Amino acid sequence: MPYTNEEGGLLNNFAQEPKVYQAEPPTDGQKRNYIILGIAAALLVGGLIFVAFTVSNVN
Repeated sequence: MPYTNEEGGLLNNFAQEPKVYQAEPPTDGQKRNYIILGIAAALLVGGLIFVAFTVSNVN
């Protein structure tokens, strides 16, 4: 761990900072997967709402 010595002999312990890197944009395959997962999530939510209304016997 990185310790620093200050005046008077005091030791301070600082957290190590993570290395900074620039994020890369998603590839075409990743974009396609995001679209497919979004559609699947929308269908799942729509199906759950349909089942909830069907089971609740709302007239």
